[in-house]
Amino acid sequence: MNGYSRMQILMLGWEFPPHISGGLGTACFGMTQALAQKGAQVIFVLPKTNPGGDPGFLRLRSASGTPINYEAQRRFQDIGDTLWQDQIRFMPIMSPLTPYLTPEAYSQAIHELRSNTHYSQTIEVEHGAFTYSLKGGYGPNLFEEVYRYSRLAAAIALSENFEVIHAHDWMTYPAALLIKALTGKPLVCHIHATEYDRSGENINTQVASIERAGLLGCDRVVAVSRLTRDMVVQRYGVPREKVTVVYNAVTRPEIEHRYVIPPRLRHEKRVLFLGRVTYQKGPEYFMEAARLVLQKIPHVRFYMAGSGDLLPGLIRRASQLRIGRRFHFAGFLRGEEVNRMFALSDLYVMPSVSEPFGITPLEAMLYDVPVLLSRQSGVSEILHHALKADFWDTRDMADKICAVLQHKALAAEIVQNCREEMKTIRWENAAEQLLAVYEDLVGGH
Repeated sequence: MNGYSRMQILMLGWEFPPHISGGLGTACFGMTQALAQKGAQVIFVLPKTNPGGDPGFLRLRSASGTPINYEAQRRFQDIGDTLWQDQIRFMPIMSPLTPYLTPEAYSQAIHELRSNTHYSQTIEVEHGAFTYSLKGGYGPNLFEEVYRYSRLAAAIALSENFEVIHAHDWMTYPAALLIKALTGKPLVCHIHATEYDRSGENINTQVASIERAGLLGCDRVVAVSRLTRDMVVQRYGVPREKVTVVYNAVTRPEIEHRYVIPPRLRHEKRVLFLGRVTYQKGPEYFMEAARLVLQKIPHVRFYMAGSGDLLPGLIRRASQLRIGRRFHFAGFLRGEEVNRMFALSDLYVMPSVSEPFGITPLEAMLYDVPVLLSRQSGVSEILHHALKADFWDTRDMADKICAVLQHKALAAEIVQNCREEMKTIRWENAAEQLLAVYEDLVGGH
């Protein structure tokens, strides 16, 4: 076995099944499972875990509730202040994790925070240590959660043995930078999506500043595609030689095609969009393509599965276009519902405006569903036989949808070719690349 097969990794992430909101959690699961199969030992720190959520091949640690004693706070003081002032712009918030000069000032600050109703339900003090609970997820207090997670995760790091830090996306970068400064361990920052992917030019400058600090302050950047590598080089000034591209993959469950198409739908074709209904995912382009397809093939059903800020407007738009009887909004799906939706689809469309990678086409292909991808997606770099269109070219998109639905031989050929490509898209390969990155960094320290 390779010399790094027992590598000890402290991994920081914002979601992990079943604590999941999207593709980030799915990727973290497949990645860590493959690393564990190669002998690596992973400690994965989430904002919050629930009992019974540990999958067995790694150790899940909950930042929420971790005690922070005075000594830990003293160690955070100078380092944390420097990081927040020089590298990361945090919005001012009331927090029990402010540095204090003396134990007396420390105790007084906790007393003041406990008397504040905003924190009265979260602060716990015991034997000279304090902690508080995190909600996790992506709520309105996300920046506060990110800031507190950084200190709680650092407290966990001080009690664990590890050789390398691996942080996923901007929410964990402040914690990773603090832990690197405290321990001197090498840091890998994994970028699954940039703020420019999520928001276009209307970025949240605070999120962008945190991304920039993490990507510039770490020892190595792992990008999920060449598209993402180019983005961080151009937008954040990260040296190209510092970025390693490691493509995502998909976990292959035991799939049984036991889903029965209802008799009333057997004469119809079904086209699926599954993802967040947000600017980044291009749902409005999917709807426009659907309108054009229905002009040629009336008996097609389009399904939009997911939730997001554009959903109310798209529901109104479907009504205005008079396609409501053929365009269905399935809402946010989980688990078996997702599997069933994939299995019953004749075509999966991912029309993303900017998609760093995109795991869902690979998931669709597990069910032998042909896929149509935006050329503005990272996964298109490794799926050479999938159909592709520019996200904005809805007429080209519509023509290709029609071609797949009307020509069974074309659909079968796409499925067969993509099935062959899937044999090389494995988390095992990604794990090998990550372990090589770790070994390079650990060997240089």
